[in-house]
Amino acid sequence: MNLRCFIVALFFSIFLNAQNAFEIKDAKKTVIPFKLINNLIFIPVTINGAELTFLLDTGVAETLLFSLENKEVKLTSVEKVRFSGLGGDLSIDGFRSDNNIGKVGNNFTNRSMTIFIITNQEFNISTHVGIPVNGVIGYHFFKNHPVAIDYLSKKITVYNDTDLFRKKSQRFEEFPISIEKNKPYIYADIEMTREKKSSKMLIDLGNSDPIWLFPTLIKDFVYNRPNIDDFLGRGFNGDIFGKRSRIHNFYIGDFKFEKPLTAMPDEYSIQHVTIVENRKGSVGGEIMRRFTVIFDYLNGKLYLRKNKNFGDPFHFNMSGLDFRQDGLQWEKDFVSIETTKTNKIAAELTAGERFQYKFVLKPIFSISGVRKDSPADKAGFKKDDQVITINGSKTSDMTMEKILEIMKSQEGKSITMVVQRKTEKLTLSFVLEDPIPYQDQY
Repeated sequence: MNLRCFIVALFFSIFLNAQNAFEIKDAKKTVIPFKLINNLIFIPVTINGAELTFLLDTGVAETLLFSLENKEVKLTSVEKVRFSGLGGDLSIDGFRSDNNIGKVGNNFTNRSMTIFIITNQEFNISTHVGIPVNGVIGYHFFKNHPVAIDYLSKKITVYNDTDLFRKKSQRFEEFPISIEKNKPYIYADIEMTREKKSSKMLIDLGNSDPIWLFPTLIKDFVYNRPNIDDFLGRGFNGDIFGKRSRIHNFYIGDFKFEKPLTAMPDEYSIQHVTIVENRKGSVGGEIMRRFTVIFDYLNGKLYLRKNKNFGDPFHFNMSGLDFRQDGLQWEKDFVSIETTKTNKIAAELTAGERFQYKFVLKPIFSISGVRKDSPADKAGFKKDDQVITINGSKTSDMTMEKILEIMKSQEGKSITMVVQRKTEKLTLSFVLEDPIPYQDQY
C-alpha cells in the first residue's frame, strides 16, 4: 500500500444502534493530542480498557478494527458481515461487535460503540506508517460535537459548549457541507486548465493526497499532460491503480491552490463502489493540513482558517519508490560514559573504555514497490530490497516520514542508497525528477 495516497473507504448499509456516539460529560471541551504522519491523523483510542491507535478518517462511516499487534481486546455481541469498497475485488469477510466502551482523551466516551472487525491481515497499514495502527474511526467521532483540528499544534479540540465554540469559530471562513451516508461533502471548484467547474467532493482525512478525481464520473474528462500510471493506494478490496497528474488550480471558496497533484483511479478500482449522487472526487489530507479545520456535522458546516503551511508547494515522491517497515531489529549503539574530576575511577579509564554498548530496537525498511520508468527503476532498484542507508545516513535512525521527506525534497537532488538484496549489498544512485510537472495545455 502506498501511503502517499492511503485511502480507507467503506461502503455498506447496515442498521446501527442510534446511541452509537461519543459524548462529553461534565466539561465544556476536551483536547486530544494526535500524531501526524504523511498528512494522516492518528489518535489514541481505548476500547474495553485496551489502549490502541486509530486513524481518524472522515471517509469512513463506521469504526473499524483490523490489527491488534500484541494487544488483546475483549469484544461483545459478535456477528459475521461482509464489506466492499475501493479496490478491484468484490468484498471481504469480517465481523461486527456491538455495545463496546470506547474512550478518546480524558472524557470523550462512547458507551455503546459498534466496531467492525476486518480479519484480512493484508489490510494492515502499520508497516506503511511506521507505527502500530489498530483501526480507523470515522463518523461516530464527529457526529454529535464540533471538532477542531489544529495541524500545527497536533491537537484536536471537541466542543461541548455552544458559546465557547462560537467564540472559537469567529475568525474562520464558513462553508456548507452535506452529510451523506455518514460522510462530509463540499462543493469546490476544479480548474483542469482554464475553466472552473463546481464539483461535489468528499472531504477525506484518510486520503493523504491533495485531490482525487473520478474520470468516469466527469463528462468529457481529458487527462492533463504529462501524466503517469501509478499505484494509488489500497482499499478494502485490493490495490488501487490509476493515473497521476497536476491540474491548473483548485478552489475552496476564495482559497486557491496552484498546480496541485491529482490522482485519478481507474474504472476497475471503483467498479464495486456505491458513490453518492454527483460526487466527482475527494479532497485529501495534503489540502486539509494547510488549515485549522472545524467540522460541525450537526449543523452541516465546515470552518477553515489557513495556517503557515498554506503556501507549501505540492511535492511528489520523485524517486518512484514505495517503502514499508518490516518490523524492528536489535541494533548495537555506542554510548559515551560521562567523566568528571571528582570521579577518579572514571577519569582513569582509557579512551577506549569510555564507551559501552547499548542494544536498542530500530526499524527495518524495505522497498514495497518501484514505479516503472522512474529514476529508481532505471537505477536498478527492486521490490523487497532492504534499505540500509540513504545518502550516508542509516535508515534505522529514520522514520517513515523522514524517508518520504527525502524523496519529495527537491528536484535534481542526488540520492545514493545502500540496499541488501538477498546475500548481495548494492550501492545504487539516482536523481530526483518530477515526472508530472504542470504544462499549460494551450
